[in-house]
Amino acid sequence: MRPDLRQDPRQDAPRQDPPRPDSPRHDPARDRGGLPAGRRREKPAPSLTSTRGLDAFTFFVANLQTGFGPFVAVYFTSQSWTQSDIGLVLTIGGLFSLFGQVPGGAFVDWVRSKRFVAALSVAVIGASAAGLALFPTFLIVALSMAAHSIASCTLTPAIAAISLGLVGHAALGERLGRNARFSSIGNALAAAGMGACGYYLSSEAVFYVTAALALPTLAALWFVRASEIDVVRPQAPEGGEAPGGWASLKLLVTNRALLCFSACITLFFVANAAMLPLVGSVLTVRTSQTATILIAACIMAPQLVMALIAPAVGRAAQAYGRRPLLVIGFAALPIRGLLFAYTDAPELLVAVQIFDGISAAVLGVMVPLIVADCTRGTGRFNMALGAVGTAMGLGAAASTTLSGYMADHFGSHAAFLGLAAVAFAAFVLVVLIMPETRRPAAKTTG
Repeated sequence: MRPDLRQDPRQDAPRQDPPRPDSPRHDPARDRGGLPAGRRREKPAPSLTSTRGLDAFTFFVANLQTGFGPFVAVYFTSQSWTQSDIGLVLTIGGLFSLFGQVPGGAFVDWVRSKRFVAALSVAVIGASAAGLALFPTFLIVALSMAAHSIASCTLTPAIAAISLGLVGHAALGERLGRNARFSSIGNALAAAGMGACGYYLSSEAVFYVTAALALPTLAALWFVRASEIDVVRPQAPEGGEAPGGWASLKLLVTNRALLCFSACITLFFVANAAMLPLVGSVLTVRTSQTATILIAACIMAPQLVMALIAPAVGRAAQAYGRRPLLVIGFAALPIRGLLFAYTDAPELLVAVQIFDGISAAVLGVMVPLIVADCTRGTGRFNMALGAVGTAMGLGAAASTTLSGYMADHFGSHAAFLGLAAVAFAAFVLVVLIMPETRRPAAKTTG
C-alpha cells in the first residue's frame, strides 16, 4: 500500500511566532486570559461544597463574634464594673483593632492560604472567650480583648478574600449578600442561645459557649476547597506585579473614593459602636433580672431584618449602584439614636433595633464591595479593607469612651442624643462627598 504523498497544506503556511513583549500586538491581558482586557471569561462558579462550606463558616463566625458584643457590657456590669472601666476595656480592644487592621490586611494579602489565616483567627478568638470566662480580672480581660481584636483584624479580610477568590468581582455583590444573610442568622440564633445561657445559668456561661463554638467553625472551613480559591485575582494587579512597601500605602492615601468612604465610616462607627452596649447597661440597671434576655432580643431583631434584606441589598448594589444604598443605611442610624433617647419601655427598645438591621445589611455588603471597587486591579484588596477597618476601629474606640463619659456625667439620655448628632453628621457627609464606585458591567464571552 503506497503512502499518501499529498502535500499537507499546513507545510506552506507561514510560521506565526508569538508576539514579543515590546511588540504592538502584545497584550498582557490576552496572554494571561486568552481574551482581550474587558472580555475575559468570568471565574467559574464554585462547587456546591465550597459554597455551602462558606455559608456555614460565616454562620459560625457570627456565633463567635456575638459573644463579644453587648454581652460583654452585661457581664462586666454584673461584676460591679463602672461604666468608665467598661469603656476603657472596650477602648483597649478598639485601639488594637485600630493598629492591627492594615497589617492584618497586608498579612492576608501576603499569605497564600486564606483558609489558614481564617483558621488561626478562629482559634485565637475561642481562646480569648475562654480567658474572659475563667479570669475576669482587669489584666486578663484587657489581654483577651486585645487578642480578640487582633484575630478579628485578620479574620474579616480573610473571609472577604475567600469570597472574592471563589466568585470573582462580577458575582461579589451577591456573594457578600449571602454572607451577610448567614452571618445575621448566626447572630440571631447565637444571641437567643447565649441569652438563654445568661438567664438560666450565669453571665460567664456566654463565654464558655463562645469558646466551644470555635470547633464547628473550623469544621465548616474545612469544606471550602482551597483549589477553588483564586489567589491571583485578589492579589496580582492587571498587567504587572503588585506594588509593595510605601508604594502600596500610596495607592491607599491617593484613592479619593476610598478616603471619602473611610471618613464617612469613621463617623458612622463613632455613633454606632456604643449604642447597643449603652442599651445593655441601661437595661441592666432598670431590669437586672431580664437584662440578658432583653439584650438577646435586641441583637436578634436586627439580625432577622438583615437576613431578610441582605441578598436584595447585594443585588440592588449591582443594579442601581452603591451610593443610594449607603444613603439609606446611614439615614437609619440617627433615627435609631433619637428613638433610644426618648424610649423608656424595654419592649420598644427592642423594636427600635429594626433600624440597626437596615444599617447592618447595607454596610455588611457595601464595605467589602466598595473596597473591591476602589482597589480592583491594584492587588491590595485586603490591605485596603484593613485600612477601612482601621477607620471603623478608630470610630468604635472613640465611641465607647465618649458614650461612657457622657453616660456617667450627663446620663444615658444625653449620651443617646450625642450619638444621634454624630450619626446625622455621618449621613450629611455621605450625601455631600461620597462618589459612586460601581463600574460599568464588563463584556464577557462564553
